[in-house]
Amino acid sequence: MNAVYEKLQRCYESMQEKTDFKPLIAVVLGSGLGGFAEDIQIETIVEYRDLPDFPVSTVEGHKGRFIFGYVEKVPVVIMQGRVHYYEGYDMTDVVLPIRLMKMMGAKALILTNAAGGVNDEFDAGDLMMITDQISTFVPSPLIGPNLEKLGERFCDMTGIYNDRFQDIFRRIARTLEIDLKEGVYVQLSGPNFESPQEIKMCRILGADAVGMSTACEAVAAKHMGMKTCGISCITNPGAGITMKPLSHEEVQETADKVAPVFKALLKEGIIKIAELL
Repeated sequence: MNAVYEKLQRCYESMQEKTDFKPLIAVVLGSGLGGFAEDIQIETIVEYRDLPDFPVSTVEGHKGRFIFGYVEKVPVVIMQGRVHYYEGYDMTDVVLPIRLMKMMGAKALILTNAAGGVNDEFDAGDLMMITDQISTFVPSPLIGPNLEKLGERFCDMTGIYNDRFQDIFRRIARTLEIDLKEGVYVQLSGPNFESPQEIKMCRILGADAVGMSTACEAVAAKHMGMKTCGISCITNPGAGITMKPLSHEEVQETADKVAPVFKALLKEGIIKIAELL
């Protein structure tokens, strides 16, 4: 058996020993956005470190645990903190949590992140719905022997972010009077912030926001047939758009400020997406 699949299977079996909860929707919470998980009806919490060979988040602000529970009546599993490629993990480990949540029963995936603004019309504190992505600057999680039990060898990435889910978030944003931006997200490796010239490059390529996560997770989800949507919190303008130095503290502070709006949008999104599944 493939070593990557064997590790995934060990994590799945360990998780089954800890909970029989079956989620419908999986959610990944990015930097500064983890507070949403504590507002739901919590049933079970499983720490990443309690699963065999499971990658553990080392980034400040990422608690590193799965939270199982309900948003209204919708069963969800929430990653309160993710792991990143820049932490030194193999890309197959970075997307292992996504694959695990799919094996547990999740049919849909909502990805969130803190991102830098590439589009100079975006301001810190804006929320951007991801309509497409650029992931070619980091290794594909599908490199290596194909995991036939998960998906096909050559996976089409058209419609990686589900059109119907996007329509749901547009309607919710109008109802809640949220100025929801839309755009293309590009993942770079990190952990360093981008140089001004790299931000210019991203803009030329068609990106509106840049970050260090998410795109690889969306690729793994599409490979498995999960329906995916994504929301970025624009926490700062990219380097060179302003002369202010970038910092992780600024990312967390901005995410904290926008948290109430983000939580309202995400809660309603979960409820409406569940109606389609």
